[in-house]
Amino acid sequence: MTEKFASWSEVTGLDLVRYGTTADAEEIRDTAVAQPLLVSAGLAAASAVLGPPFVPGAPLPADPSLVDATAGHSVGEFTAAAIAGVLSPEDALALVAERGRGMADAAAQAETGMTAVLGGKREDVLAAIGAAGLTPANDNGSGQIVAAGTTAQLAAFAENPPERARLRPLPVAGAFHTEHMAPAVQRVRTAARGLEPADPAVRLLSNADGAVVGSGTEYLERLIAQVSSPVRWDACTQTLADLGVSALIELTPAGTLTGLAKRALRGVELLAVKTPDDLDRAGALIKEHAGTASSASTQQEG
Repeated sequence: MTEKFASWSEVTGLDLVRYGTTADAEEIRDTAVAQPLLVSAGLAAASAVLGPPFVPGAPLPADPSLVDATAGHSVGEFTAAAIAGVLSPEDALALVAERGRGMADAAAQAETGMTAVLGGKREDVLAAIGAAGLTPANDNGSGQIVAAGTTAQLAAFAENPPERARLRPLPVAGAFHTEHMAPAVQRVRTAARGLEPADPAVRLLSNADGAVVGSGTEYLERLIAQVSSPVRWDACTQTLADLGVSALIELTPAGTLTGLAKRALRGVELLAVKTPDDLDRAGALIKEHAGTASSASTQQEG
């Protein structure tokens, strides 16, 4: 594990061990730090559950006989790309580090933010978000949509919220997955030049529309575009349901997606990997459901 994080720290230009253990909350709130840290945590968990012994620079494709599908929420798509073998862990982390820096810079250009809208009729919520000039940046399903835009737009939205909906401002650096992140798109695109993505070894879902993407080149392009495009996790959830998943494992840091899945994927066995003690259970769960559309899933901010 020490060798793994030493390699990943060098790739990202960040001391991931310190940020993950002794840094204070203010330090890791910086999206330029948070994004690589979240992906490294997910990759470490995935490697422990799915991967071969760690070899710097080697790919970490999931065994298609054990995992039928993988998906990531927002920055978690980089973890999913590495799990599926589209990118090596190092390439995924180098790219997400540039993504984090680009999005932090873009967020600093204007006062923007995000607010979770909980409950209300979907049509009413989307209409109110649009009327306020905001973007439904995360459509998470299960009665949760995240509105994003300028702080002035969000303040006006809070004064006239959708009927029967509750609003919860989110502690994020800016309006992610909106037009406000456009400057970061070109930065990530430039950083991605020279990468040679492989086609996925397992079914790999896209946040853009929930589609299963069979081309590594296409998935990389979707990763880049997603920086300023909404996350349709509701569509990903529907695809998982259509595939007939019987188990869903949410990798570290975990809890949000399994919470959503309790409502959206009823009857599916769920596990949130939060501590090392959960790793053995994750491995056992995969073996129990192998070949029955079991799914590894990651969720991360950004």
